[in-house]
Amino acid sequence: MVQVTDEQAEAPGERGTVGLPSELQRLWVPHRMAYVTDHHQADHTDCPFCEAPKHDDESSLIVHRGKTAYVLLNLFPYNSGHMLVCPYRHVAGYDEATDEEVAEIAALTQAGMRAARAALNCGGFNLGMNQGEIAGAGVAAHLHQHIVPRWASDSNFFPIIGQTKAMPQLLGEVRDLVAAAWADPPDA
Repeated sequence: MVQVTDEQAEAPGERGTVGLPSELQRLWVPHRMAYVTDHHQADHTDCPFCEAPKHDDESSLIVHRGKTAYVLLNLFPYNSGHMLVCPYRHVAGYDEATDEEVAEIAALTQAGMRAARAALNCGGFNLGMNQGEIAGAGVAAHLHQHIVPRWASDSNFFPIIGQTKAMPQLLGEVRDLVAAAWADPPDA
C-alpha cells in the first residue's frame, strides 16, 4: 500500500487537476495522435508499399531492392531497425504469393537480419506477418514481413504502460547504417 502524505494528497496534477505525484516521467507526443486516430486501411489505390518503390531509396527508407520483393524501414517502428519485406506485387495474403516471391521474401528476411546484426549490434529478432486487418495488419491489403531487432535492454515500461516507444536513432540514420551493412555484408 502506498503511503500518501498530506502534501502529496493536495498536490496539483496535470493542468491543475488533483493527482498523486509519482516517480514516473511523462513523455508527451501529441503529434502521434494523427496516427493513433487514423483507422483507414489502404487499398490498391493508396498503398504505401506500392508507392515506396516508385521513389528513391533514401526518401522511401528502402534499404534493399530485390527482383520480386524489397526491404524498407517501418515508418512507425517498434524498435530501431524495424524493417518490412514487401513483394512489389500488390497481394494481401502469404498464400497468394508466388513461389518466387515467397523464396525471395525468406532470403531477404535472412539478409535483413544479417545487416541489422552488423549495423545495429542487436541480439535477437521478432519476425512475423499479420494477415488481415482483424489480425492487426496496419496495411492489410499488401503482404509484408516484419523484422524487428531486439536487444537485451529494450524492454521497459514505456511500451507496456505508457504506449510510447523511445527511439535512440532517427530513421534516416538507421536506413543509412542498414543499407551500408547490406552492401557490405559480414562474413557469414
